[in-house]
Amino acid sequence: MASYDLSQIRDVSRQFQIYGDLQHVEPCKIGHINETYIATYNQGGASMRYIHQKLNTEVFRNPDAVMHNIQRVTQHQRRKLEAAGTADVSRRVLTVVPAMSGAPHSRTEKGQYWRTFVFVEGVRTFESVTNPPQAYQAGKAFGEFQRQLGDLPGERLAETIPFFHHSRRRFDAMTAAAEADVCRRAQQASAEIEFARKREKWVDVILKAMSKGQIPERVTHNDTKFNNVMLDAKTEEAMCVVDLDTVMPGCALYDFGDMVRTTTSPTLEDELDLSKVQMRMPLFRQLCRGYLEAAGPMLNRHERALIAFSGKLMTFTIGLRFLTDYLSGDTYFRVHRPNHNLDRARTQFKLVESIEKNEEAMQKFADSI
Repeated sequence: MASYDLSQIRDVSRQFQIYGDLQHVEPCKIGHINETYIATYNQGGASMRYIHQKLNTEVFRNPDAVMHNIQRVTQHQRRKLEAAGTADVSRRVLTVVPAMSGAPHSRTEKGQYWRTFVFVEGVRTFESVTNPPQAYQAGKAFGEFQRQLGDLPGERLAETIPFFHHSRRRFDAMTAAAEADVCRRAQQASAEIEFARKREKWVDVILKAMSKGQIPERVTHNDTKFNNVMLDAKTEEAMCVVDLDTVMPGCALYDFGDMVRTTTSPTLEDELDLSKVQMRMPLFRQLCRGYLEAAGPMLNRHERALIAFSGKLMTFTIGLRFLTDYLSGDTYFRVHRPNHNLDRARTQFKLVESIEKNEEAMQKFADSI
């Protein structure tokens, strides 16, 4: 993260309803989208930490809608947890600190949008799942998150990134990029392009089911990576789901499918040794168990019948995005080496193959819960 101006953070801190003296600020390196700082305040002799975060308005072009969504969602979660008599509520849902104006964020004279959360103490995050109990906690956390928001009152949430998981649009974009071949890369990616084209029939399955009303639109997280679940530092119990910028109307299966993609393989998404890339059934079983124990009662039979398929589709869709960016000249995802996006696409497609081989067993297990 680039160096920061302490005086700017002081100015930002004064824009929020926080009492006490700002003692210490340190940049937080989690995430790649927003600019984040951990700030410590002296409040009557006790130290209290907060998160100050500058929203990336290049990615989130309607920050007012983002924060309106987050405020509604977290307030509803808190009401549900308190009504259920849940202990430690302040560690199980994010707390938005209002600006002096009462709004959930503040806008500086330079047009920067800032927001503040109470820092969640006694938790930690992991970049990847290392054991089945962690997979169970990930599934349970995101399942409970969906269930909590199943009765969110009021108007439909804003779409903070329209068509974010729209697999048909992602496939068509890849096809167009391959045909245009503006960077003369299609030949090097010919095997991956052919791999994708052979699986085109997948991209409309969930979309068609939603258009027919068989699968409902729900409030979903839409970025269900394991590092977006905070675990208790001692017990590793899931405490709080974070990174709520993409919470919006969506499909429950997209959330679960992306969990399969990001928690069941032992490798990073740009692994060069494809022999290491595989879907691990022990992790899938625990992920699936945790998710269905929490969210299963609200899912209908059409959703449950596509549990395994969703993992395959979401992994395929993310692979399409990497492949499209490679063909287009690496204009979206940050790259750190030649062919980086092609390597990422190959890793995703190898995981797709592994899921294909295990899909029947995966769905059979889901059906047993």
